[in-house]
Amino acid sequence: MPFLVILIVAGGRPELAVAAGIFVAGAATDGIDGYLARRYGSTTRTGQWLDPLADKALVGAPVLTLMALGRFPIWAAAVIVAREVTIVLLRVALGLRGISLPASRAAKMKTASQLLAITLYILPLGASASSTKLALLCIAVVMTAATGVDYLVRAIGWVRTGTRPAPTGKPA
Repeated sequence: MPFLVILIVAGGRPELAVAAGIFVAGAATDGIDGYLARRYGSTTRTGQWLDPLADKALVGAPVLTLMALGRFPIWAAAVIVAREVTIVLLRVALGLRGISLPASRAAKMKTASQLLAITLYILPLGASASSTKLALLCIAVVMTAATGVDYLVRAIGWVRTGTRPAPTGKPA
């Protein structure tokens, strides 16, 4: 993350292209890691805890950096960061009750939409791409809010009824 942030702050075309490459590589290796863990049943409690935190850092670092530089909308950063912090805290609270919060299919699609939008905001694209970037960002923000609400509703239901989600074998 530090190299990604430094390259974004440097802000030149070559630096931003490398930053986008680092960001995409980080996203790809995270996806491959999750796939392999599920495929070979090699999930661990530590991985279930650290993987979502790494995902939040992968998304949060460039979003906050770009926002601070005035290259990412504040409203979008607020929704994305608030949702991610809320879900981390929710996972901690549920974890203390022995309940895991597995990633939903919608949340995985949310992550993909965020990663695509953030990549476009990192890349040194001209003004002609601004409407495309904004449209993809709006989709990501709507999915971010919707999946955050879904997690909250599911978690409240589990706590109220004392039930737990069925194990999926997937990292939370």
